[in-house]
Amino acid sequence: MQNEKHPTNEEFEREPVPATHLKDWRSFLGMYAGEHAAGTEFMIGPLFLTAGVSAFDLIVGLLLGNLLAVLCWRFLTAEIAVKNRLTLYYQLEKICGKRLVTLYNLANGVLFCFLAGSMITVSATAVGIPFEMEMPKLTDSMPNGVTWILVVLALGAAFTLIAAKGYNTVSKAANWMSPLIVLGFLACGIVALGQLNIHSFSEFWQVWGEGREPFPGQIKFTFWHVVIWSWFCNAAMHIGMSDLSVFRFAKSPRSGWTTAAGMYVGHYMAWIAAALLYAAYIRTPEALHIMENGGVPPVAPGPLAYNAIGIFGILTVILAGWTTANPTIYRSGLAFQAILPKASTFWVTVVAGTVATIAGIFPAFAMKLLDFVAVYGFVLAPVGAIIVFEHFFADRFGVVRNWAEITGSSFNLSVLVAWAASGLLFYFISVTQGIFLSFLTLPAWLTCGLLYLLLSRKNPKTQI
Repeated sequence: MQNEKHPTNEEFEREPVPATHLKDWRSFLGMYAGEHAAGTEFMIGPLFLTAGVSAFDLIVGLLLGNLLAVLCWRFLTAEIAVKNRLTLYYQLEKICGKRLVTLYNLANGVLFCFLAGSMITVSATAVGIPFEMEMPKLTDSMPNGVTWILVVLALGAAFTLIAAKGYNTVSKAANWMSPLIVLGFLACGIVALGQLNIHSFSEFWQVWGEGREPFPGQIKFTFWHVVIWSWFCNAAMHIGMSDLSVFRFAKSPRSGWTTAAGMYVGHYMAWIAAALLYAAYIRTPEALHIMENGGVPPVAPGPLAYNAIGIFGILTVILAGWTTANPTIYRSGLAFQAILPKASTFWVTVVAGTVATIAGIFPAFAMKLLDFVAVYGFVLAPVGAIIVFEHFFADRFGVVRNWAEITGSSFNLSVLVAWAASGLLFYFISVTQGIFLSFLTLPAWLTCGLLYLLLSRKNPKTQI
């Protein structure tokens, strides 16, 4: 969604989007529905089940958490985007300076690579079915065989080549495939209901019941874990302001409400459908035998979907991983290109795809997706606080807006100190107190924004 540089002169990457190119809410509705019904959903749904969630925690927690995410998109991201109509990166450059934005791009690019790698892992579990490939287990961090490595390398090469050829084709193909993927999730959920012999809402509720102990290697998810994690799994996009690059084209901030299509189709229906697939699987003789011997049934999207809807399930998993990995690899390449502007888009995308493919070989990125997404939001979201706090509070605190642009500086140290101090402080608290990182994303975000205001209350020439 963000960071795209299409071969057109209508991207307005370094100027506000003019009124002649604004789009109404319908342009965003389909995009968000498709963007968030993707390969990640096939992993996240089952992983909630491995964390021992109860019915109330999952169903009501997801309702609330996704609503909070939509409110952030509507009243923060879309509001600021429509006011300034600038990309995230250009707005950051005005505040932080080019050198500091380079550091942000490096962090962004690397994390995008790991996310794309987890999606290659997801698709590999589907491609490997005809080869009777051994699937990675929930506790696996290393590749489990030569076949796995070869399948991941082949998929990674294909995804990378497509991404390197340009985003326009990838984006159009993804939009065409999105309805098919959503249909696949819905079909999986319906079939899983039949496999579980569910014929009423009360029976559906009993799938999770009062919850259970988490599987080995997983932490126990309570109601607040579900709420906070689902709120901040896209923290980099909403409170982190990445989607400024999307909503700068919106006619009105009300277009921010369209994110509900992504949250309640992808992050609600698709997560629950995928969880139902896993619930049906762990009641099979194969899974029960694994658990009786102290093991953990594998969380492999390909076989789960195949057992439910056959070949269509394999296709759905491959396409879901593909439509997530391709644009993610492309975005990662553009983030790296911002660091090396003389490098061609093709080759930096190839480098990004190579890193993603190597990451995909190691199942840990997919099997620990709940933890990785928490880290992703925790690292990147506080940078968005700089934009939000300056937008709403700069005048009240006497802070100079767009300090780097006004002074000609390439490095705003106030931003770096605020970002680093808040991140290090709350990461230390997470490690020493054993607090799940998503619980600390909001405190880190608020602290970063407040520190930035306090450090910036100076004359532009003497600001840190």
